[in-house]
Amino acid sequence: MSLDRQDHVRALLDFFVGAGVDAVLEEAPVDRFTAEAREPRFTSHAPAGEPSPSPEPRQPRAPSGGAGDVTANARSRPSPPPSLPGGEGKGGRPPPAPDAAIMAARQAAASAASLDALRAILERFEGCALRFTAKQLVFADGNPQARVMFVGEAPGREEDIAGLPFVGRAGQLLDRMMAAIGLARTTAYIANIVPWRPPGNRTPTPQETQICLPFIKRQIELADPDILVCLGGPSAAALLGMTDGIRRFRGRWRAYHTGTREIRAIATFHPAYLLRTPLEKRFAWRDFQAIQAALAE
Repeated sequence: MSLDRQDHVRALLDFFVGAGVDAVLEEAPVDRFTAEAREPRFTSHAPAGEPSPSPEPRQPRAPSGGAGDVTANARSRPSPPPSLPGGEGKGGRPPPAPDAAIMAARQAAASAASLDALRAILERFEGCALRFTAKQLVFADGNPQARVMFVGEAPGREEDIAGLPFVGRAGQLLDRMMAAIGLARTTAYIANIVPWRPPGNRTPTPQETQICLPFIKRQIELADPDILVCLGGPSAAALLGMTDGIRRFRGRWRAYHTGTREIRAIATFHPAYLLRTPLEKRFAWRDFQAIQAALAE
């Protein structure tokens, strides 16, 4: 295979992986409709008043005698559907029920005495099916001792590959927004509600969010920032109980309670949304100016 063709094949495979394709059912496509149309149909031509003759049962066609015919016949039969990744836990065990998974997440998160311990617990946690479809855990980036913590919704394809949050186009925009108020990755702490990438970059389900919520809450408690910034509506809804739209909710200071202290919290637009809707950047800039003023107090 030429290098040119290898590059094309690799690019196609990357596209399929990014789209969430994770299984191949057969080696060759089978047109089921055409195959059904070729099946013989029995039509009655008996004279009126006489019963229609019963069709003779079809006998299975014997192979022509070669091993290749047997292989071809085996390939033409539909294969049983493969089990989806995440359908079973490690060792073939079925995943726990949602309520049991949420309770297990709460107990596991509460047992973490440090951020390193929390990361190790998440590496072993099997209660969320996203763990089995993602390449790796995307825990956090930046300085855990920083005064400000940014929390998004879930990692995307680039984050799943790098193992770090906000490294794609949205992350590059976030870097520029932070730099505009004097922040950088070394002076901020960045994480997501859900630490595993959903297949095909789909939105996490409410069940997946609820299972992961105890971990991000414990992460905020252990990082103990002075200011919490929720990037996007899903993050604000999960952490601050937002019921209105992000346009109404953004830019207003709220109180986030960790259980040990109260943190000032604010919601703003997600950088990915700003890439699609550049006109909203003027409102995000006001929110970041409010963050800058709060840090200066």
